[in-house]
Amino acid sequence: MTEVVLFHHSQGLTPGVAAFADELRAAGHTVHTPDLFDGRTFGSLEEGMGYVEEIGFGEITERGVRAAEHLPQNAVYAGFSLGVLPAQKLAQTRAGARGALLFHACIPVSEFGAAWPDGVPVQVHAKEADPFFAEDIDAARALVSDCADAEMFLYPGDQHLFADSSLPSHDPDAAKLLTQRAIEFLGSR
Repeated sequence: MTEVVLFHHSQGLTPGVAAFADELRAAGHTVHTPDLFDGRTFGSLEEGMGYVEEIGFGEITERGVRAAEHLPQNAVYAGFSLGVLPAQKLAQTRAGARGALLFHACIPVSEFGAAWPDGVPVQVHAKEADPFFAEDIDAARALVSDCADAEMFLYPGDQHLFADSSLPSHDPDAAKLLTQRAIEFLGSR
């Protein structure tokens, strides 16, 4: 059905990210999960962000871009938190992008170009009281306001990585709804 490139968050390519990819595969999609950390995973957001700060946000973004070079261009780009950086850049700048799924984060569109590209639908998913998403909510609102085919879904609660089933922040009910919405989005691409 749809090619998906799914980027992990700052704790790495966790079993929960892999399980999410498997759910999309079970729905008939081809899902690629590039490992931007070369196999490293971290026990906390703080540890993972420490590693990211060592190598730089720009390098993480470029690792994602390089990982997608050999993959089909007509893909939906998805990312969990930190993974939104390469996902959003590719959705905004790579010819043939079919959409974007931005989980737990949203970057100002101006970071990767003047405007969101026409014909590239996008969904943003986050918890309404997530303190990390509080930094991104204005960018998400602007994206939804400026893009005809953009939606934002806010879920009750304050957990950041609530869709990763391998982390303590996992919220099964919200994750189930997020997954359903993502599968519906992919089915329409």
